[in-house]
Amino acid sequence: MRFVVGEPISIRAWLATPLFFAAAVLGLTALGGLLLGASWQVTLSSALFGGAAAVTLALATSVGWHSAEQRGALAPTYPVLVFAAGLVLHDVRVPTLWAVTIGVPAAVVLAVEMTSPRAPWARGDSNRD
Repeated sequence: MRFVVGEPISIRAWLATPLFFAAAVLGLTALGGLLLGASWQVTLSSALFGGAAAVTLALATSVGWHSAEQRGALAPTYPVLVFAAGLVLHDVRVPTLWAVTIGVPAAVVLAVEMTSPRAPWARGDSNRD
């Protein structure tokens, strides 16, 4: 059964979601470290990518798939690939300035686009993918 609140999201937006999610979490964590004067650098982790994979899997039911075959091929495998990337990149340190510079705008983009009903990619336009 397919459950969609509002209009379906596009495949392109769904594919970008784990990247934006991971960047946003990493950037906001780095920003918190800067504000607290922490001496550590943020690191990529399997837990970060696991969360990104979970969000991706949860959103798979809200995608405007072009066919059942496409859904069957991408919906279960892409989240697994995201998590596998986390296993490969686990414990890679990211410079704080890089994390903040990339992550904070990613968080803003996620917040704006996920709440904007008029965003072109949020409408699920098939001609935009």
